[in-house]
Amino acid sequence: MPSLFRRSKSTNLVDEAVTSVTPEETVERPRGYTPAKGRETPKRPTVGRRPAGPSRPLTKEEERERRRQLRAEASAEFRREGGPRDRGPERLLARNVVDSRRTVGTWFFGGALIVLIGSNAAMPPVVRLISNILWGALALGVVVDSVLICRKISKLVRERFPKTDQRMGSLYLYAVMRSITFRRMRAPAPAVQLGDKV
Repeated sequence: MPSLFRRSKSTNLVDEAVTSVTPEETVERPRGYTPAKGRETPKRPTVGRRPAGPSRPLTKEEERERRRQLRAEASAEFRREGGPRDRGPERLLARNVVDSRRTVGTWFFGGALIVLIGSNAAMPPVVRLISNILWGALALGVVVDSVLICRKISKLVRERFPKTDQRMGSLYLYAVMRSITFRRMRAPAPAVQLGDKV
């Protein structure tokens, strides 16, 4: 009988040893966790780690192509979204007001070139007179058009953004400068078509 008890005791000890060695279910460990001595160290995640070896240096042609691609991407992004001065709902409203109408300013630089050629001293007096009249008409047209644009922007901003902190003088200058820029060269690109209601 004593041997029987002794055998069952040793069997219990073996069972306890086996259960203590049996690996437990995986538990979420903190980042700085270090396992106890004798246990296998868990592998670190490979996501976000630097590559093992140094990358191959780019050739001059590849570096040039890379710079050209980065410039093209930056230019396309600026054309699409504009810069810091184009941020804000008031600026968007001013852009839409200008882009929804035909402006005299878009003809200003073309007319200025004609005036510059026509006002040359080698030209006949009649041509110089016509070029000067054209210059005055263009300048007057730009002024009148700018005043109309500024009045419309002022009215719409007061209606839609009564608590705006945008300086109206800065907004007027922004709209006028956009109105004398060719439509295809405007950045951000026009979001409305000519004749659309703003």
